[in-house]
Amino acid sequence: SLFVSGIQVTGDQEDNLVVKAYRKLQSQYNLPGIDVYLHKHIPFGAGMGGGSADAAFMLKMLKDYFGLSVSAEELEVLAGELGADCPFFCRNKPVFATGTGNVFSPVRFSLKGYHLVIVKPAVSVSTKEAFSGITPVCPQQSVRDIIEKLPIQDWKACLKNDFEKTVFKHHPELERIKNLLYGQGAVYASMSGSGSALFGIFNQEINAKSLFPDCFVWEGPCEY
Repeated sequence: SLFVSGIQVTGDQEDNLVVKAYRKLQSQYNLPGIDVYLHKHIPFGAGMGGGSADAAFMLKMLKDYFGLSVSAEELEVLAGELGADCPFFCRNKPVFATGTGNVFSPVRFSLKGYHLVIVKPAVSVSTKEAFSGITPVCPQQSVRDIIEKLPIQDWKACLKNDFEKTVFKHHPELERIKNLLYGQGAVYASMSGSGSALFGIFNQEINAKSLFPDCFVWEGPCEY
């Protein structure tokens, strides 16, 4: 049984990635029935991998709870069968991802000491909508080189989210939020993934909730 609190989740429970994660391991290890309590806090369509994180942590919790002899590598393979983003959340630390998001390598990256602000308006951007308007291009400078070799103050000029070009045309309020984050002193701001959440990285705390009263807002210190 799945019990959900927080943000309302509609649709068939069997379609929920938490249930799919359980079914994935149940089919291989004959797991008994369980009750699952999910507190949904990350908004839908935000580009932050909320559902993927739920699935990955469900797999990890089941492995620990039932003492399953599943290696970390095997768990990531199973997670990848649930969704392209899921293996990343099995690691739950900064890594450089290639392939479909399932090939990882270490990365010298830390935002420790900075303050992170996430803003998600009522707008949602589906994966289909985001990808339908994008034309992949090879950047002049790789993402890895930018985040490993350049100070964060230089990212604004060269670290781009290619989804923004077309998504901002259809949802100008997202570009307005990004500009407002920079206006409040963000050293870097961007749309998160392919969704409609924007994040800003600051040297100090700001009162983000008062700036964006009609949006989902999260802010706190960067831990990595």
